Amino acid sequence: MQRLIEKFERVYIHHDSVSSELGERLRAIFPAEKIEFVDQRPFAEADGELSAREFSRSKRLLYICRYPGKFFKRCPGSRPGLACCNYFVLNWGLQCDMNCSYCYLQSFINTPLLTIYSNLDDALGELRGLGMEEHGLRVGTGETVDSLSLDELTLYSHRLIEFFRSYPKWTLEFKTKSSCVDQFLNVPHAGNVVVSWSVNPQHIVEREEHGTASLYARLAAARRCAERGFKISFHIDPMIWHPEWRENYGLLVEAIATQFSPEEIPYMSVGALRFQPEQRAIMRERFGLNSYVTTAETFVGSDGKLRYDSAIRQEMFQFILDSFARHDSRWRIFMCMETPETWLKAAGGSPFKNERMNDLFDPKTVVQAAKTADLQDQSCRS
Repeated sequence: MQRLIEKFERVYIHHDSVSSELGERLRAIFPAEKIEFVDQRPFAEADGELSAREFSRSKRLLYICRYPGKFFKRCPGSRPGLACCNYFVLNWGLQCDMNCSYCYLQSFINTPLLTIYSNLDDALGELRGLGMEEHGLRVGTGETVDSLSLDELTLYSHRLIEFFRSYPKWTLEFKTKSSCVDQFLNVPHAGNVVVSWSVNPQHIVEREEHGTASLYARLAAARRCAERGFKISFHIDPMIWHPEWRENYGLLVEAIATQFSPEEIPYMSVGALRFQPEQRAIMRERFGLNSYVTTAETFVGSDGKLRYDSAIRQEMFQFILDSFARHDSRWRIFMCMETPETWLKAAGGSPFKNERMNDLFDPKTVVQAAKTADLQDQSCRS
């Protein structure tokens, strides 16, 4: 907790959130001199493209407010041309306090603050209104904010775990690069909570994932969660090419496969470096050329993002799949944000025709949830 108190230079609390549970909690945690009450979002005049300096500072300014829009939506991987893994996201904040060189938020965030929404009840009400209790809905919270790095401040994990106890056929996923799990380990759950980590070799963590927990701290946190009955998962994403990539990713697979079993991990994913073309400039401004990411040779893919050549991606994915298979053939691994063509080349077939992937790639659930989400969106706009 002290780490977070020291990290933030200023905490802005909108008057609509002063009496909220989150507002009152932060007022009790932070020194009074760090807190400022506001009627509108600070630095409103700074909307638009942020400089590297402004983006870096945004991670040290915390803003609490109500969110008037939709919290629930489809994962960006559902766009045409990509194989979607039946995943939806619930966004309760915007911006991350960590500092990965490749972070896509650098081309997405246009406000110079880290924002947490105080009206989580509205988000839960939105989920409750889906009317999909009998469907195997997968909901994650780590798209626009790390799921757990700020959880000691918000304790939103408690509310979400308690809510999902009433929906045992749904799955809640926390995705993080932190090791912050102790604050929810004693919360009763329905066995439908997956705590997952984006992981990379320690060499990449040190070079590209600034301000995150070490690989070893993430794996230790995963073990603590597994011992309390939580499901766990790992996402080897983004894989980053570098001269020693085979050696380093081999060590990563070895660390996971020798410390965990397929029974403890319902699924894992693998993905390769990808980013919007406009992101390259700010990455180079912030991290220079002393980064595997800013010096990568990439090409525009069918989705408009810059990616490694398809042959390189296929080689890296195949290496991961083969390395895990040598330990145990039961590991379930899917490719994130990839085309069916890549699946065919690296995995030998479509995920939609793979019986072991039925619960992840069941199109009926995706279509039903998407229709419901679209109807909610139309209702919000009308």
